[in-house]
Amino acid sequence: MSGGYASAMGHREDLLEGAKRCLLDKGWVRTTARDIVAASGANLASIGYHYGSKDALMMAAFIQLTEEWGEKVGRALAAGAAPDVSHDERMAACWDSMLDGFANDRAFWAAQFEMIGQLPNRPELREQFAAVLPSGREGIVAIFEGVEDDKVPAVASRTVGSVIHALFIGLWVQWLIDPAVAPRGKDIVEGMRRIVEGRVLDPSEA
Repeated sequence: MSGGYASAMGHREDLLEGAKRCLLDKGWVRTTARDIVAASGANLASIGYHYGSKDALMMAAFIQLTEEWGEKVGRALAAGAAPDVSHDERMAACWDSMLDGFANDRAFWAAQFEMIGQLPNRPELREQFAAVLPSGREGIVAIFEGVEDDKVPAVASRTVGSVIHALFIGLWVQWLIDPAVAPRGKDIVEGMRRIVEGRVLDPSEA
C-alpha cells in the first residue's frame, strides 16, 4: 500500500471520528465543516473528496454512532442475561436497557432528537434516513432477540421491527419529558400483552 493511499484512508477515518465528536459535542446544526476539520486534523477539501459533503459525513458519523450504540446494548444484554429467562423477561430487560441508555448516552440522544427536528425542512436528510430505516429496524429486532442482524427475516424486520421502533421513539420522548414517569420494561411488556389479548380495560381493576 502506497503512503499516499494510506494517508488518504487515514484522513477518511479521521474525518469520521472528528464528525462523531462534533455531533456529540455540538449537535447537528451548530457543527460546521471547519469544526470537523479542527477535530479531525484533516483538511477542508478532504471532506468533499471522501464524503461529498459535510451533511453526508455527518450522516455517516450518525450511522456509526448508532451501530456502536446497538453493539453496546447487545453486549450489555448478553452479559446480564440469566439462564432460562423467559421471552417476556428478556423483552422487559431490553426495554430497561434502552432506558438506561438514554441516561448514559445523553449527548447521542440529544443529537438524534435534533436531527429528527430537521427532517420537515430537509428532504435530502429525509432521504438519507429513509435509506437506513430498514437496517435500523432489522438491527433493533436483532438486539431484542439476541441474534446477529443477518438472522432477522425480512418479514420480522418489516412487522416487529416497525412496532418496536415506534414504541422506542415514544419511550424516548416520554423519557425526555420526565424520566421519572417513563414506563419500565415490565410495564411495556404488560401493555403490549393487554393490547394483543384485548383486555386493555380489565373489569377486575375497575
